[in-house]
Amino acid sequence: MSRIGNRIITIPTGVEVTVGANNDINVKGPKGELSRQFNQSLGFNVDGTEITVTRPNEEKFTKMIHGTSRALLNNMIVGVSEGYIKELEIIGVGYRAALQGTKLVLSAGYSHPVEFETPAGLTIEVPNLTNVVIKGIDKQVVGEFASNVRKVRPPEPYKGKGIRYKGEHVRRKEGKKAK
Repeated sequence: MSRIGNRIITIPTGVEVTVGANNDINVKGPKGELSRQFNQSLGFNVDGTEITVTRPNEEKFTKMIHGTSRALLNNMIVGVSEGYIKELEIIGVGYRAALQGTKLVLSAGYSHPVEFETPAGLTIEVPNLTNVVIKGIDKQVVGEFASNVRKVRPPEPYKGKGIRYKGEHVRRKEGKKAK
């Protein structure tokens, strides 16, 4: 029994969900529009402001995709109604971020600046030199882009320098001790 898959999804006001043939689901909201095709063995029932996801049998594969599909659909609904935000902090002497047109340019201690082209559907803000804010309606795209930016210089445990998510705790290590 999937606890996540059996939860009912409530549709907020201003969001429209349409289920097409072959489980093509289209979600429209004030922030944008997302669509995805789900497995055809699952059933999606839209009753007014509620959606339920049902599975036809108790096979292992069907159980696995039941909760995942429900979570993906819920993420789509939250994305078009509220959106997703990831905030990154840059810590280190000389480490900084800048926005040049649609490119995010990072100076992270390398001999060259690292550039990222902004994916479609995302907006990037750099409120100051050490903070980056990534906003979008697709949770996967926002998280993946934030992860790729963080991979440029992950926080190191001795001095704590690097790029980290806002509020992320980096476990610090003690350095070498003199005898």
